[in-house]
Amino acid sequence: MLWPSTLLGAFAGMTVASIPGALLGALLGQVLDRRLQLRSWAELRERIGLKPAPGDEELLFVLLGRLAKCDGRVLQAHIQQARAEMQRLGLDEAAQQRAIAAFARGKTGRDSLRMPLRRQRARAEVLLRACWRMAWVDGRVSQTERELILLWGKWLAVSSVAQDALSAAYAPKQAAPVARGGSYQEALRLLGVAADSEPAQIKRAYRRLLSRHHPDKLAGSGASPEQVREATDATRELHHAYGLIRQRHGFR
Repeated sequence: MLWPSTLLGAFAGMTVASIPGALLGALLGQVLDRRLQLRSWAELRERIGLKPAPGDEELLFVLLGRLAKCDGRVLQAHIQQARAEMQRLGLDEAAQQRAIAAFARGKTGRDSLRMPLRRQRARAEVLLRACWRMAWVDGRVSQTERELILLWGKWLAVSSVAQDALSAAYAPKQAAPVARGGSYQEALRLLGVAADSEPAQIKRAYRRLLSRHHPDKLAGSGASPEQVREATDATRELHHAYGLIRQRHGFR
């Protein structure tokens, strides 16, 4: 952890009074760092006005941009979700341009968000709901996405229990396990095969349907977040069905 005022104080003290001055300067700087909760040069720059913090309107899209990029690749679904948030907020053309710029800024990961978020605790739920919607847009939440949102929630003074509830509100609905009741027949119908079909035929049917419905097929197609979720649910159902049939027929 970097304490900027501590380093500046030590440097200034060394310049004025050698080692004793450096020690005194470092001590005074550490007091200032702790009082102002400064842990990086970015936070110090923000405090003294060298780099403006994201405005209230822009902060949300900085968060969304960072989430979209945190796993390395921004999907079309992420961009569509950002646009959906603009529509949800009813932004006019000028505000949309600022939101787009903030989204791009968030992708760089250069903003220090601790202090801006601490000042937004009254809007904590609004911000976190939008973040979970973005995280779930591709049908799953990665470890990196989850850790980021939990960290932001901590700065917003939101408990992990409340965070779990917000996440669950936007998670895709779980498909009913096909291994219950008469689900074997349902699995056959879903794959379009018969009980006496050869394993090779069953595998071909499964792969064909999986290729048709997999959410990755929607990348770059302009699909809406809802379409991505539907494709994810359909893929999950195919996995369940194929797993049951393969177990019943005894092949790999």
